[in-house]
Amino acid sequence: MDQKRELTSVDLVALTAELNRLQGAKVDKAYLYGDDLLRLKMRDFDRGRVELLVEVGETKRAHTAAPEHVPDAPGRPPNFAKMLRNRLSGADFHEVRQHGFDRILEFEFRREDQDTTVVAELFGEGNVAVVDQNGEVVDSLDTVRLQSRTVAPGAQYGFPSARVNPLELDYEEFAAKMRDSDTDLVRTLATQLNYGGLYAEELCTRAGVEKTKAIADAGDEEFRALYDASERLLDAVRSGDLDPRVYFERADGETGDGEAERGRRVDVTPLALEERSDLPSDAFETFNEALDDYFTNLDTTEEEESGETVQRPDFEAEIEKQQRIIEQQEQAIEDFAEQAAAEREKAELLYANYDLVDDILSTVRDAREAGHGWRDIAETFEDAAGDVPGADAFAGVNESDGTVRVRLDDYTVEVDPGAGVEKNADEHYKEAKRIEEKQAGARQAIENTREDLEAVRRRREEWEAEPEDSGADDDEAEQDVDWLSRSSVPVRKQEQWYERFRWFRTSEGFLVLGGRDADQNEELVKKYMDRYDRFFHSQAHGGPITVLKTSAPSEPAKDIEVPDASKRQAAQFAVCCSSVWKDGRGAGDAYMVTPDQVSKTPESGEYLEKGGFAIRGDRTYFRDLPAEWAVGIACEPHTRVLGGPVDAVADQVETMVEIEPGRYAQGDAAKRIYREFRERFADQSFVRKVASPGEIQKYMPPGGSRIRD
Repeated sequence: MDQKRELTSVDLVALTAELNRLQGAKVDKAYLYGDDLLRLKMRDFDRGRVELLVEVGETKRAHTAAPEHVPDAPGRPPNFAKMLRNRLSGADFHEVRQHGFDRILEFEFRREDQDTTVVAELFGEGNVAVVDQNGEVVDSLDTVRLQSRTVAPGAQYGFPSARVNPLELDYEEFAAKMRDSDTDLVRTLATQLNYGGLYAEELCTRAGVEKTKAIADAGDEEFRALYDASERLLDAVRSGDLDPRVYFERADGETGDGEAERGRRVDVTPLALEERSDLPSDAFETFNEALDDYFTNLDTTEEEESGETVQRPDFEAEIEKQQRIIEQQEQAIEDFAEQAAAEREKAELLYANYDLVDDILSTVRDAREAGHGWRDIAETFEDAAGDVPGADAFAGVNESDGTVRVRLDDYTVEVDPGAGVEKNADEHYKEAKRIEEKQAGARQAIENTREDLEAVRRRREEWEAEPEDSGADDDEAEQDVDWLSRSSVPVRKQEQWYERFRWFRTSEGFLVLGGRDADQNEELVKKYMDRYDRFFHSQAHGGPITVLKTSAPSEPAKDIEVPDASKRQAAQFAVCCSSVWKDGRGAGDAYMVTPDQVSKTPESGEYLEKGGFAIRGDRTYFRDLPAEWAVGIACEPHTRVLGGPVDAVADQVETMVEIEPGRYAQGDAAKRIYREFRERFADQSFVRKVASPGEIQKYMPPGGSRIRD
């Protein structure tokens, strides 16, 4: 799946609502990085420091960022940045507006001597224009001179031609736009109504309509369902009723719903989308926080094809997908059964309350024939409730459909006053039959899915039955290969069970594992720690459970002497992955105990959080361990990124970069390391395949870093 690199119009609707909460913040300084990233440093009375980033290059975004995710101030500011500082320093942030439904944001700042608007064009080639209170362009990153508009210093700023704005359409206008199209429903929503591909598909899914249904075959039923779905979605976005999500690609070979299956980030949205329900995701309090997380960790390197490398197909992921489909189909069958039973019960209730329903229908018919409106009819029934028999059963009207809602036992039944009780009941029987037919279709579909599942399992068995290719070239088997200078480095990958944890191997070959979160901490101790292993933890808070393995999970536990060097490296690993690194400290302490000293039972009166353990007995301490780390690339026997204490990594990689705590956010530091590796290897495509910034991040301590001199 391609990674999202540009905000959509729907995203900007949600973003403007959140950013306007910063009204009144004062601008301190403006920065320009390269020719496409603008940073405005502001101060808010309630929130303190606020960093606003606007990027208009290949990546197009706007959001507030955590201070640790902001790049260091560049050197001498360019003229554009100087101009912004002159106009904005000390100004108040007044508001941000989205221009119509376009991907254009107008940031308005007010100061006693002058007002300034910064216009961010997040479409096409991207641009930033600074406009004065008269609408005249003071300066812009790029000059635009087209027949339709001009963006140039001294000229009036020209917006692009107006597009359809679904925020302003009522149903009749919406339906008219749909009818004017000559393609299918989803493409019409995406292009004619300007929702874009993802949200067009989302609306079709939420409305329960067939995406590829031709407009010529669609009618008011589909248009009304789509319009209602769009109204609900846009109302939630406009009102700030959000559920921001960052979505992850499923990692190769991983299944399940946990951290282990996550690959790179691929999307960020202000709402949880049904179109992304098959992807793992992280939820955030605000959309700005989600955007910050996503774009900070976005891999901006160019993607390359995998060449001639033959990798094992991801059978487990496909099996998990088919099993998930079967579960959904089974649930659908249950839902269909419940829906059909409900429709039959409604029909039977109509007959059981024949006289009551008939009186209500007759009263409504007579009132309509006398010229009374639906609202008058509803008010009359409400006024008569408690006084007139049967009035209490009246539950409202549906003006658009011309129907009445009647309350019968546990159901509210919608009936047509123009038809008798028998016909209304018959409609519910027909609906029950239609649902039962869908249930039969779902049963057939589940059988087809089970056949697909078995086919995947057979392919996996056939693949695993094939002998492994052991015919490596002789020159690749030699020990002294200069991999850095080779024009082509073969990619040889072998996934291991422990790679979902933090991990490294000590200089003596002992495997050391660390949890990435509380769930993994629990799992390491309960599932993977044997009685002869060693347990490490930093003295500082926020560190992972660290286990030095003396045997593989499939092997019997052995009482093995662990060299002091390996113990020290494991302790240093625990320190570097703790808050010591995040806080920018140069060193920290850690301790070691045996597994029998680790307990999930707290002391009396105490409480252990998830992922926490009680330690009893004497501890072996390691003092003043340096916060130093190395990230390297191994070329044999397998090609991969490795990270860990410098002494441990040095002999296992072809080349490495040493890092220490610093001001660069993890994603930015990873990109710097990536560029360093590309300069060292003659085969740069190999670096892109094996050591992308996203892959490098997995082997770095959490928190800011810098490359050691």
